[in-house]
Amino acid sequence: MSFQGFFAAIKSPDLCTIARHWDAARGSKRMPAWRDIDPSAIAVFLPIVWSWKYDNATDTFTGRLGGDAITEAFGESLRGKPMKDFFRGRQYDMMFARHKRVVTTPAFAHGTGPVFIHAGRYGLGERIIMPLATDGVRGDGIFGATIYAPNPAQPPDETARQNIASEAVDFFPLD
Repeated sequence: MSFQGFFAAIKSPDLCTIARHWDAARGSKRMPAWRDIDPSAIAVFLPIVWSWKYDNATDTFTGRLGGDAITEAFGESLRGKPMKDFFRGRQYDMMFARHKRVVTTPAFAHGTGPVFIHAGRYGLGERIIMPLATDGVRGDGIFGATIYAPNPAQPPDETARQNIASEAVDFFPLD
């Protein structure tokens, strides 16, 4: 599948706008670079936007940007933090594998359901993850956005929280 298949899966109009910006930012390149993302073009959506830099040599991610809503969901900013530290105790292995698949395949990811369950949040949302490449060809980062509606009636304990279904994630290889 291509960008069109990924785009067709997105339900949120806000996430559609962000995905369209990614597509426009790449122009004739396979993927846009981080510098191609124009914050003023998506200013109203910046609270739900996030990004990680990927270092192929060390096989690590470092936080680049986390909007206010993302920081609030986690209770801390991801900016400048190694992914391994940021997601410690928050299903790091699963999050690393998902993000690495997007950056190295490269591919798009679309998720729905309990998007912040790994952060101890109970509610539903939708997430998109798109690859970035400084040279337009080889992935070296990801750009994503997550919408989330918390459920005030949280499960009574950690066991109940763990029994909640996982976020459903689909991957769409970049053509």
